[in-house]
Amino acid sequence: MNHFDYFYRIRYADTDKMGISYYANYFVWFEAARTEYFRALGHPYTECEKKGFFLPVVETQAKYFSPTSYDDQIFVRTSVAELRKSSLRFEYQVFLNPEARLAASGFSVHVFVDRTMRPVRIPNEIREVVTVFSLLKK
Repeated sequence: MNHFDYFYRIRYADTDKMGISYYANYFVWFEAARTEYFRALGHPYTECEKKGFFLPVVETQAKYFSPTSYDDQIFVRTSVAELRKSSLRFEYQVFLNPEARLAASGFSVHVFVDRTMRPVRIPNEIREVVTVFSLLKK
């Protein structure tokens, strides 16, 4: 698995006065997709926190290509584009389903930190599973 697809149907509350999905919601969908990506790998984020690891966002960006609206079904394709000593870069593509028209793309960079917010190495169990499933080179 070099990516994970998260499916979502846009709610009325996700749209703005123009009836178009509000731009900031894409970051919410990125987060939901990232959470489900970890769950699909067998490492729910809640387990990371129980072990004392946290993943704050240190950088993020989105580009919008085509609008989405109420009741549209989308999927967010999530992949790990970069795996460093203590950080991960996720990339996202938001597609309008079923025609798979690209609506937006983006990324987020997360640093593994401990409870004191100090950067730590990515735990080996996570590094290994992300490497295998993402088809990244170590």
